[in-house]
Formats: sequence, structure tokens, C-alpha cells
Amino acid sequence: MLTAILISLAVVFVAELGDKSQLITMTYALRHRWWVVLSGVAIAAMLVHGLSVAIGHFLGLTLPERPIAFAGAIAFLLFAVWTWREGRNSDDDDVRVAEPRFVLFAIVSSFVLAELGDKTMLATITLASDHNWAGVWIGATAGMVLADGVAIAAGAVLHKRLPAQFLHSLASVLFLVFGLWLLFEGALGLRWVAVAITGAVVVGAGTLALIGVSRRRQSARAAAALESPSIESP
Repeated sequence: MLTAILISLAVVFVAELGDKSQLITMTYALRHRWWVVLSGVAIAAMLVHGLSVAIGHFLGLTLPERPIAFAGAIAFLLFAVWTWREGRNSDDDDVRVAEPRFVLFAIVSSFVLAELGDKTMLATITLASDHNWAGVWIGATAGMVLADGVAIAAGAVLHKRLPAQFLHSLASVLFLVFGLWLLFEGALGLRWVAVAITGAVVVGAGTLALIGVSRRRQSARAAAALESPSIESP
């Protein structure tokens, strides 16, 4: 059992590095308290890897990838709209003072949908077919929580350095990219279309961000020029 825990922890931790789950975790960490996000990740990890263990060790079945990807795409697109509206309606500088209702459910559901059929889940299924199922479950859950804890720390650092309105916009764009990628690549199998569309969204969002930064700097310079005392010639 100890061997299964250590192997599963190492495999899942490495597999999660740079995975979309880390980006999703960081996205939530930009807007919510770290312990709320980490609790959601832990619950989702227990559910997903529990299902993986059941599939790999007890059932030996496979999951229908496209229907799950389609459901995940719809969920992420809804999260993108929700996050955008929440950011436009928020006037606070700190978006994490009060947690929105059902945020824990949103975190758990988005992670479960994102992980179903992912390489991490497939790795857990494979490990569960050859190792102690309880050890695989414990190790895989711990590995996912540790890897996403790194993303939460990164999100906390960004939250201290970036304005709240920008963080809301960044979160909504990331959810939109996740949703479009799952829709076109996972559900429809159109990888190049997914690359083109998500790339266009990223480029467009980056361009708008640069334009916004440039306008804010120009406004700040104009305001500073108006406030500075004029020098009268003798």
C-alpha cells in the first residue's frame, strides 16, 4: 500500500504540472480564498480518483470522452459569463472579502468535468489495475492537491500585485479559453480549429489588455499634468 501511495503521488504530481487543472486552480485562486479553492480541489480529487480506482481496479471500463468533454465545455463557458458579470458588478478592491454562493460547488464541478478523461485520470486507472487500490486513491489525491497547491500560491502572489478588475477579466478569459478548447478539441475532435479559436481569443484579450493599460497610463499622465503647478514666466 505504501508503494502504491508513493508511486501514485509522484505520477499524478508530475502529470499535473503545467496541466489545465493548475491553470483552473490559479484562476479560482485569483478570486477566492486559498482554503476555499484547496477544499474544492481536495473534494474533486477524491471524487475523480475514486472513480478512476473503481474503473481501473473493479470495473475495467472506459468513459465516453466526447459527451463528458461537451458537458465540461458548457460548464466552463457558463463560468466565464458568471465571472465576467461578477467582475463588472463588483466595486471592491478585494474580490475575496465575501465568497459567492455555491462557489465550492462550482470549483468541485469544474474540476471533476475537467479531469474526467484527462491524462491524470487515465494514469490513475492504469495504476489501480496493478497496485493496491486504496494506496492509489490516497496517493493520487495527495499528488493532485500538492500540485494544485503550487498554483494556489502563484494565484495568491498575483492577487497581491494586480488590480481586482484585471483579475476578474483574466479569470473570465481563462474560463472562456478552457470552454472553447474542450468544445472544439474534446467534444468535436477539431484540434486545429480549437488551436485557432483559442489562440485568437488569447491574442484578442492580450491586445485589449495592452490598449487598456496604455489608456490608463495616458489618463494618469494627463491628470498629473493638470495637477502640477504651472510655471509662470517673469
